[in-house]
Amino acid sequence: MIDSTVEMILDRALMGYDLSPEQGLVLLQQSDASSIAAIRATADKLRHRQAGDTVTYVINRNINFTNICEQHCSFCAFRRDAGDEGAYWLDWTAILEKTKDAVKRGATEICMQGGLNPAAQINGKSLSYYLKLVKTIKQEFPHLHLHAFSPQEVQFIARIDGLSYAEVIAALRDAGVDSMPGTAAEVLDDEVRRILCPEKINTATWLEIVSTAHKLGLHTTSTMLSGHIENPIQQIQHLEKLRSLQKTTINQEYPARITEFILLPFVGQEAPKPLRRRVGRDQPVLKDALLLTAVARIFLGNWIPNHQPSWVKLGLPGAIEALNWGCNDIGGTLMEEHITTMAGAIGGTCMEVETLQSAIASLGRPYQQRDTLYHKVSG
Repeated sequence: MIDSTVEMILDRALMGYDLSPEQGLVLLQQSDASSIAAIRATADKLRHRQAGDTVTYVINRNINFTNICEQHCSFCAFRRDAGDEGAYWLDWTAILEKTKDAVKRGATEICMQGGLNPAAQINGKSLSYYLKLVKTIKQEFPHLHLHAFSPQEVQFIARIDGLSYAEVIAALRDAGVDSMPGTAAEVLDDEVRRILCPEKINTATWLEIVSTAHKLGLHTTSTMLSGHIENPIQQIQHLEKLRSLQKTTINQEYPARITEFILLPFVGQEAPKPLRRRVGRDQPVLKDALLLTAVARIFLGNWIPNHQPSWVKLGLPGAIEALNWGCNDIGGTLMEEHITTMAGAIGGTCMEVETLQSAIASLGRPYQQRDTLYHKVSG
């Protein structure tokens, strides 16, 4: 028998109401199999209603242009100091070669993010370096969608050069950045952030930068790094902050908004030892990720209709299972991926389009190539 409180909450969700954080928390704390099955079924129904049955994917390439970083996040196995073994910093030729190869393979998007490298400057200016990164790609491939630079990178540039966030975002947009990854969010709770990523921007700054991007016409994504030291209350508060931000964006009629929500379960196999010991496992717990995926759909779906699992973190079988728990998108081909892979993820770094298509078809759902902003791409 499903718990009567859970049943009431799910009925409200199916009637189209937004859940309160307290109701979302009730759902996240369920351990009874019949209640969890009802949450999954509700998320799946809402996914059908809000996003349809077609599962979308994007052909993209990830370019992590450097792993040299001034910060020391407790979960990160990617970062290096300059001069360390394994440290790298791609030159313009390498970036252009990777882009050319991506276009040859049908990519419509380059996703570009990197470490916070204090030496990444031109004529003493950080922004000049980032603008050159953009122009290196856009001068040769003006129609390629550039999904680039997290809120953390925006803050880094602004701090180094003494600029406002709006000045940095507008300059990047004018140079050719088309949208911003909503990464560096981890968990939007400053207690968690003090342990997880003490040098990173705080919650209010992340929200401010994403909101500024929307005002200036740059769409963003949104993410949550889950399954480490955070608790269900902090998970729901994170979702509430994203929903509130999106509601403001829509109600204020900003020209851009959050396009998708991506759950990123923590992979700790190669993470620094103190956090590994604290978390106590190396790979995500699939059942926890699936429940959070379902609750995120129920909680956010009226405002953020596109939900995506991470095949890099969950493996393709886990990501395909997430399509039954509220997700409508399987993400990108990536072609290469270093940040999660260096943390010990099992999912791999590249996914062929045919592999994604056949995995989606195995569920009896149709598939469709999309661009970064969820417009159909005719194949």
